[in-house]
Amino acid sequence: MYARIVAAAALMHFCTAMLADESLLSTYTDLVDESGNISLPENMRRDWAFLGTWSIAAKDVKASGVASGHGAAGLHIVYTQRETIDHFLKTGKFADGAVIVKELLKATTSSMTTGTVSSGTEVEGWFVMVKDTQGRFPSNPLWGDGWGWSLFSVDQIDKAVTKNYKRECLGCHIPARKDDWIYLNGYPVLER
Repeated sequence: MYARIVAAAALMHFCTAMLADESLLSTYTDLVDESGNISLPENMRRDWAFLGTWSIAAKDVKASGVASGHGAAGLHIVYTQRETIDHFLKTGKFADGAVIVKELLKATTSSMTTGTVSSGTEVEGWFVMVKDTQGRFPSNPLWGDGWGWSLFSVDQIDKAVTKNYKRECLGCHIPARKDDWIYLNGYPVLER
């Protein structure tokens, strides 16, 4: 009896993982066109899972009552599909079709009762990565090293401003090369 329960649980776990993986493949019909052009996902703030936040330190913040050099110049808020988290926690890898979106915000710093506080203000743009385990777009300069890479500006949300991921994106991700180019240390929800 116990063996049947364990087998049933394992089968449910496997089926759940397969369904999650299948739903991520819809990325290639919903967000990526036949040439490999990536679109900015809609409603990610509302519908997607929060991965983490990065604070970009200010070199010289001048806010009312705040010491120079304290606070953030910008915040990067990072989202993904819930299925991406589920798959990563089960396998330690990003599934084909996983999408990571980093929303880039300007920040303002001020004194509050809790101390010096920086908060996000206006959106400057979005950086989107799409996991590609199949090497789908070898001639597209926005795809390689297992991902599609695209930066969108607030002035141009319908088309990526990135022209070549190797020149414009990869350099910032080199320290995270061993973790599939993703800075896992900033995403505690992915800790296994």
